[in-house]
Amino acid sequence: MTTWSQFSASDPALAASIAALLHQYGPGMAYLATVRPDGGPRLHPVSPVITDEGLYCFLVDSPKRRDLERDGRYALHSYPSEEVDDEAYLTGVATPVLDVPLMRRLASTYDAAPHGNWKLFEFTVEVAMLATYRSRGGWPPEYRSWRAQESGRVADRVQ
Repeated sequence: MTTWSQFSASDPALAASIAALLHQYGPGMAYLATVRPDGGPRLHPVSPVITDEGLYCFLVDSPKRRDLERDGRYALHSYPSEEVDDEAYLTGVATPVLDVPLMRRLASTYDAAPHGNWKLFEFTVEVAMLATYRSRGGWPPEYRSWRAQESGRVADRVQ
C-alpha cells in the first residue's frame, strides 16, 4: 500500500495540487465515501490532515468510522471550489493508526479533543485524480491521474 508521502514523492506536482484543493478553505475539507455493511455507499464530510508523513483523518464513533473498521476501502473527494470546477479524488484503504506518539502529536497539532472518542486513521493512496478546468463550466477538463502498483511505485500517469 502506498502512503501519501510515497505518492507525493512519486508525483510532487499532482500531490501538491490535490493538497491545495483539500485545503482551499483553510483546514482540510473533503467528502469521504465508505462502504456500508450492505455494500452500499455512505458519504459524509470530513477534515483530512496531510502531513509529510501521511494522509490522516480523525473520526469519532459513527457509522462511517465503523465502515472503515470493517472494510477500509474509501474514496475522498474535494469540496467544490468557489472560483472554478476543479476537483480532486483519492481512493485507497484506511487503517487505524496504532502509533501513540504520532496520534498524540497530530491530536495536539490539529486540536482533536484530548479525551474524545475519536480514532485516527491513515489513508493509503491507490488512485489519485485531478480534474482542472480553464474556467467555471469550461468543458472538457484536463485530467491527471496516478495509480499505485502492488509495490507502491507508479504504474501509470495520464496527462
